[in-house]
Amino acid sequence: MTDASRADSGYAGLVTRAVALLIDAALIDAIALVVGAALNIIVSALGGSGNLNLLGALAGGFAWLLWSGAYFVTFWTVTGQTPGDRMMRIRVVGPGPKIGFVRAVRRFVGLVLCTITLGAGFIPVLFDDQRRGLHDRLAGTVVRWDDASRDSAVAVPAAEAAGGSAGGSAPTPGSDPGSASPTTAVRTAG
Repeated sequence: MTDASRADSGYAGLVTRAVALLIDAALIDAIALVVGAALNIIVSALGGSGNLNLLGALAGGFAWLLWSGAYFVTFWTVTGQTPGDRMMRIRVVGPGPKIGFVRAVRRFVGLVLCTITLGAGFIPVLFDDQRRGLHDRLAGTVVRWDDASRDSAVAVPAAEAAGGSAGGSAPTPGSDPGSASPTTAVRTAG
């Protein structure tokens, strides 16, 4: 995508978002691997067997899920960008200057749902005018290009800004049903 077409749409596409997600997954897994190895060394030093049973595996999986959730929710809440997003120069935005904790948790739950359905929840990114997937619709967010040189307003559908509805937005009274959905302006200055 050229810079001109990037500026025209303003919304990040599937490939860019997938690369950012892969970067984040690599960081999450690398940190989990280091912590897991350190815990294994500690258990071995204390005389533990080091054998992993089903309960230990489930506990480790749950800990990894909590760690992943904390990673995404914290970055989205504080900066609107994970390290992968920052490297790809994209930002998650909502109806306000920050997306907030509850919206970030809803987005993470949506991300998990997109993942466990083998990526089916990401398919709408290819067809939606604002390139939103299931997780974006659940949280009422969009992913925009983060151009530090351009301090511009972004649009989030008003129905999603109000409640994060998963469906399409209905026209508001007095609006033309054939026109684009109503929008709310949001500043992306970081």
